[in-house]
Amino acid sequence: MIPYKTIIQIDRSSKQALYIQLTNQFIVLIKKGRLLPNTKLPGSRTLSELIGLHRKTVVACYEELILQGWVESVPQKGTFVNKNIPVIQKQKLGDASRSKKEISTGFSFTIDPILDRAFPQSYEEDFIYINDGVSDGRLAPVNEIAMIYRKLSSKKSIINHLGYGTTYGNGSLRESLVTYLNETRGLNITKDNIVITRGSQMGMYLAAQLLISNNEYIIIGETNYSSSDTTFEFSGGKLLRVAVDENGLDTNAIEKLCEKYPVKAIYTTPHHHHPTTVTMSAERRIHILNLAKIYNLAIIEDDYDYDFHYSHAPILPLASHDKNGNVIYVGSVCKAVAPVYRVGYLIAPKNFVDECAKMRRFIDRQGDAVLELTFANFIKSGSLDRHLKKVVKIYKNRRDLFCKLLRNELEGYLSFEIPRGGMAIWATLNKKYSWSTVSKIAKKQKLVIPEWQRYDMGEINHNAIRIGFAAYNETEIYEFVKRLKKTLEIVKGYENN
Repeated sequence: MIPYKTIIQIDRSSKQALYIQLTNQFIVLIKKGRLLPNTKLPGSRTLSELIGLHRKTVVACYEELILQGWVESVPQKGTFVNKNIPVIQKQKLGDASRSKKEISTGFSFTIDPILDRAFPQSYEEDFIYINDGVSDGRLAPVNEIAMIYRKLSSKKSIINHLGYGTTYGNGSLRESLVTYLNETRGLNITKDNIVITRGSQMGMYLAAQLLISNNEYIIIGETNYSSSDTTFEFSGGKLLRVAVDENGLDTNAIEKLCEKYPVKAIYTTPHHHHPTTVTMSAERRIHILNLAKIYNLAIIEDDYDYDFHYSHAPILPLASHDKNGNVIYVGSVCKAVAPVYRVGYLIAPKNFVDECAKMRRFIDRQGDAVLELTFANFIKSGSLDRHLKKVVKIYKNRRDLFCKLLRNELEGYLSFEIPRGGMAIWATLNKKYSWSTVSKIAKKQKLVIPEWQRYDMGEINHNAIRIGFAAYNETEIYEFVKRLKKTLEIVKGYENN
């Protein structure tokens, strides 16, 4: 007989009921083949005496095993392991030493190298991690948003938002965004032109899935937002790259590609090109819109940080000048408030928005209706505008200090133009040095430069990366520059030797 007295282990301090503990251990014994099909189990009285549990606990365990189908009760004979349970195939003898963590899947699936990324997964407090331009979460109006959320949650009407809703997103948020975007971005849209997303990345993904497949062509910059490259390639697209200069995408080069290839779409970040931060000129804005009309192209306009401009008023997006239904405009409030609030939008002609809403059903269903309702009230109350006015001043001061220190302390190592807006600079490293070497030395100074290679997906060897400044306060900016300077001085010493 199996030595139940030593095998069965009961933890009386556990919150889990004793009969459930016993049940689960019997299931493990059956699955491991210790209790084979048709094996008779001890009587309830016998087992209770063996393991020191009340007989009613054992009876409850057996009843649970019968309900789950692991065992069956035969009148006048006893309780037996279900004879119909197949024996689980055991691993090969040579694999016996493998730990649970080392066991891979027992099925095949697609591993797509396009999706590989190498962001650090853990963050140590005394390390500084270079980002490519994110907001400072410490400035997020968390209390105000939480207060709105609690107030809404306490209303009886909230029950109307707790079930399944429309795949277009919360109606109140769509209406609030229509008003807000028409006023601030010069758009002329209605509720029919907008679908809520979990950020601009989701909007980009929906657009790519509907627009591009089977090696269809999409034009992007030689330097470009690397996640968009991945999104378009994953959808089956072929990337055609054009140069980016101080006036943005080279639209003459775009026109030549359109003459040569059956281009389906153009992706652009015209307000502050990602990653170089340059703004597309008015001449090129009109040119790209005309090309879209002539060649029946979609323009995916990613306006990821429209609200952050310091030298003059923000330049209106391409979508505000689109008279022919060519522009798909994606954006979010994630940058403006905090990345954790996944509230974004996709704006396009109604027939395209309708199709996006259909597809959204199968990847997100409807999003977070209560959070979306909260942001509808946050926008309508004027809180978003007040927040933006506050943080734009702070980020401008941080930009000025950051750029001043870099110029004073790192002349000869880095070159850059002071960005007119956004949350990052485009820094070119002196050709004497490489980011590969710098990133290795930087870690020893507790400065992490993650994925610097992604800034040159076009392999043009520009030797530049994007460095965010908005997330650092004044003290952190000084410390950042200090660590980077120390890193570069060490690298210089290696080069001289």
